[in-house]
Amino acid sequence: MSSQLLKGKRGIIFGALDESSIAWKVAEKAFSEGAVFTLTNAPIAMRMGEINKLADKCNTIVIPADATSVEDIEKLITESMEKLGGKLDFILHSIGMSPNVRKNRGYTDLSYDFLMKTLDVSAISFHKIMQTAYKLDAMNEWGSIVGLSYIAAQRTFPSYSDMADAKSTLESIARSFGYHYGKHRKVRVNTISQSPTWTTAGSGVKGFDAFYAYADKLSPLGNASAESCADYCLFLFSDMSRMVTMQNLFNDGGFSSVGVSDEIMQLLMKE
Repeated sequence: MSSQLLKGKRGIIFGALDESSIAWKVAEKAFSEGAVFTLTNAPIAMRMGEINKLADKCNTIVIPADATSVEDIEKLITESMEKLGGKLDFILHSIGMSPNVRKNRGYTDLSYDFLMKTLDVSAISFHKIMQTAYKLDAMNEWGSIVGLSYIAAQRTFPSYSDMADAKSTLESIARSFGYHYGKHRKVRVNTISQSPTWTTAGSGVKGFDAFYAYADKLSPLGNASAESCADYCLFLFSDMSRMVTMQNLFNDGGFSSVGVSDEIMQLLMKE
């Protein structure tokens, strides 16, 4: 049952691709809680997904934008404010892509051209979005900006490759821009470190199915679902989290605080 947690709030949601996407779940839940928003993704990603179906469901529009292009972001934010009838209250950055991972380039054999693309798409775009919104004065006071991260920003997961560097950069940008945006307009900036999640992007990492099972056995609550992450996003968009900013917040069923679990020990003892 909806409590209209986000009634009257306006936003932009980046990165909804298909029904498995966390951004897709956020959009559905935000709509049910009274928010109005625009959807956006890169033109190439839109051709791969079903974002227009989501737009129809949420009574909104899709504005194509390359999140690495400041010109596209300016157009997106300006058109979103026109469509929604005012400044924004929330932005979700749910974007990540590594050409090195896609091309099976291991961490000790990275293409540096690919690495620059990974960083630009997955992390620097977060700064570009916030800097553009800052310059356009597009956010209302006490607004909320959220980026999706992963614990590989703090710990090594070999197959995650250069995406780990991108997530580390993303979290650093959240802290640094969070300070400036907080002083400027009381805008909050946070990242959510999510469990391994069966999304189109996540499942593309080598050995994802095995790691998903491992994380599920290590976490006392099990892996957090995409729906759970969406709930956390809505909390951060809402006025209930007004004093939370510059944080990386774990939504991982306890994975980040566990050294080893009974289930993992039992599996090792059988070997």
